[in-house]
Amino acid sequence: MVISEIIYSTAKNKCSRCHQGDVFESKNPYSFKNGLKMKESCSVCNLKYEREPGFFYGALYVSYALMSGIFITWYVVDQLWLQLDPIMLIILVVSSMLILFPVAYRWARLLWLNFFVRFDKKYSKEKSKHYHAKVHSFGRKKISTYEN
Repeated sequence: MVISEIIYSTAKNKCSRCHQGDVFESKNPYSFKNGLKMKESCSVCNLKYEREPGFFYGALYVSYALMSGIFITWYVVDQLWLQLDPIMLIILVVSSMLILFPVAYRWARLLWLNFFVRFDKKYSKEKSKHYHAKVHSFGRKKISTYEN
């Protein structure tokens, strides 16, 4: 099912095509060194993540939706149960957004990637056992292909 594949890929930081390679350098989104740094391509199926320059600009809309979800959730909780002062609600919402920003950033990019690249079982096998890279040389240009 498509929804479960998207949830798995997003929650586990896995490539949307093979579900094996990691998309981000670090598993920890709060790592100061490389928590928000993406790999250029999948180490298993060789999928290039940034398909064209500016590809992830669309992820801004996904990030906006995720952050709006945080605001709406806190607003509903406040209206139903907490009844905080408006300034306290603003502090709570802004601090939640700041704390969850690294996770929302990753999820937005992973969801955006999943909109365009679907899971394909033929890429989900282990690279070392089932896929052998062949490099063909045509002059100076090298073309890599994968075959079963």
